[in-house]
Amino acid sequence: MAMPPDEFTGCMFAAVNTMMLDVLAAVARKDYDDRRRRQAQGQERAKAEGKYRGRPEDTRRNSSIAAMLVKGLSWSQLQDANGCSRATVGKIVARSKGTMSM
Repeated sequence: MAMPPDEFTGCMFAAVNTMMLDVLAAVARKDYDDRRRRQAQGQERAKAEGKYRGRPEDTRRNSSIAAMLVKGLSWSQLQDANGCSRATVGKIVARSKGTMSM
């Protein structure tokens, strides 16, 4: 049976464990940032070559949202009915306001 460590050893183990977690978190963050940077570079290159256009707009869903907006449905109802985000509804609202003012 092992002897329990003294207070100093316990504090040292806790400090080393904390340091190791900090190092692992820093490495994970650097890896994440590197992947994001490389992906952005790849997208820029593909756009310059005309190969990348992004995800196509779902015009059918967006026209459905616009029609429901005219009927006066709430944003939450629009989200539930179309399975979209609040940002998507906001984009359609802003777009419809832009066409209304012209």
